[in-house]
Amino acid sequence: MTGKSQQIQIRVTAAQKTRLRQLARRAGVDVSAYVLAQAMPDTHERYQRAVTSLADEEDQRYAFAEISELLSPLGAGELERTVRHANLNGLSDFAQNYLAATVDHLCILRGAALPTWASAVRPLPTPWFATSLRSLRVHLLRSSPIAFKRRNLFVDSGPDARI
Repeated sequence: MTGKSQQIQIRVTAAQKTRLRQLARRAGVDVSAYVLAQAMPDTHERYQRAVTSLADEEDQRYAFAEISELLSPLGAGELERTVRHANLNGLSDFAQNYLAATVDHLCILRGAALPTWASAVRPLPTPWFATSLRSLRVHLLRSSPIAFKRRNLFVDSGPDARI
């Protein structure tokens, strides 16, 4: 990372400046670091927060959508740095597998190295289908990306296919 050699100035009210100082102090950083972290959050930190939220959310679709949205635009190097670690504590087998399949799928597409934690996640013992409609299962068996199939997950498409 290069040293900081530029500066910008923003105009705020006295109350806003006081509030920013309080928030920065609570976060244990200076005002500049706090404002930068809010304006341009680190991709790895956002990813870790989204992974952690998988354990807390009743409806994990939102957390998985956030992870896909965050990881899909990344190139190989940034993807590898972002997903190098994942705290899987408290995650169900399904959540671990879906996360690992998402990361695996994107690593394949980008030519990136798969993180060791993803390789260590054991596939689901029984197939999971993204729909309860039996008539669509054949379609899902055919169309699921290989990273998902390897984990016994049958979905319509991978994270890059979001519209």
